[in-house]
Amino acid sequence: MRDLKHLTYFEDLLQEANNALVVQAQAEGKKCVAFVCENTPEPLMNLDNTFGVRLHAPNTGSMDIATYYMTSLLCETSRSLLERAVEGGFNFADCVIAPDGCTMINRCVENMELLKTMGAGKDRFFYEYMEIPLKADDNGVELLVLQCKNHILKPLHDTFGTDVSDAAIRRAVAEHNRVCALIRALGDFRKEARPRITGYEFHVLTLATYVAPKYLLIDKLAETLEEVRSREPEEKAYRARIALVGSEVDDSEFIKLIEDTGAYVCADRFCFGSLPGRDPIVLTDDEDALTQVCRQYVYRGQCPRTMNMEKVYGRKQYVADIAREYHADGILYEQIKFCDPWAYERTLGSVMLRADYGFPVLSVDRPYNIRSSIGQMRTRVQAFIESMEIKKIQGGVR
Repeated sequence: MRDLKHLTYFEDLLQEANNALVVQAQAEGKKCVAFVCENTPEPLMNLDNTFGVRLHAPNTGSMDIATYYMTSLLCETSRSLLERAVEGGFNFADCVIAPDGCTMINRCVENMELLKTMGAGKDRFFYEYMEIPLKADDNGVELLVLQCKNHILKPLHDTFGTDVSDAAIRRAVAEHNRVCALIRALGDFRKEARPRITGYEFHVLTLATYVAPKYLLIDKLAETLEEVRSREPEEKAYRARIALVGSEVDDSEFIKLIEDTGAYVCADRFCFGSLPGRDPIVLTDDEDALTQVCRQYVYRGQCPRTMNMEKVYGRKQYVADIAREYHADGILYEQIKFCDPWAYERTLGSVMLRADYGFPVLSVDRPYNIRSSIGQMRTRVQAFIESMEIKKIQGGVR
């Protein structure tokens, strides 16, 4: 297929946390609100004079310093983020919001604070820690509303003079929904028998919306959508269509590795992906915007932290539903090494999706930077694809 006009631009935004659009937004006088978990309501960090950026550590190499403080038994995401913070890679942030999505990421941010890795020369820099509900119910919604008031809205207003009114939240949600609409429209092309966008390209575009100011991306996203609409797809068919499920995927090279084997990543049910992370937020006029935002984050979330049984079983049903909707031949269930919440979820999900829903499943743990084990992972993915091809030849059922 013809190269996307702005793909290199979006790829460049992912090469460092302090990317060109972060620099531009701060030059315009906006404050950068860094966050580390998908359970943090994004629109609340894009109010008035602030913009949210999800911390990530591209091209991670050694994690020796972070391992000294956090041990080698904690997940590579948390250690990669701490390592990058110690290196000074997150000094652009004006504050950090850290929900207790898991103890590992919480410990990561606590070490950032104790080691004074951020905020140099910024007398108004602050850290905030949020409590996140364990159940998707009305009590959970009330808890999240209270936490957002105390640990996002109040400190932003008191520190930076941010407008945190209901009207400001509604404006932020409207901008959020505009980005969501563009990403989901691009993602819908993945349902086609001959897709006009690769899984790698889609992941680059989606991840950019988490790590750069949204309002500066909208024009190029809209232009890219129009470009894809008129794009001619590849003539050659993919060997298999794969739904990628699990913990966060910051490394686009992992998607490229899968697609270099001849497969196609057709759906992305992982942290900071588009499903459900780029679902629009629906607001009505008969209730305050904050409560509505929090309710939708609590009930639509697919994080394994949520432990009521409806959500535990619902997460597997959700994966099966999107695998069918996006015509996946199989499911690749992945987790970052030493991630406890997703380790349990991956074990249960892999068994249930295979036994109860009939999907072929490859279950893997992987490093934060795929380059450290690229050969082994490629071999496993190739074997998985070949096994699905053999079943098709033999007329087997999934």
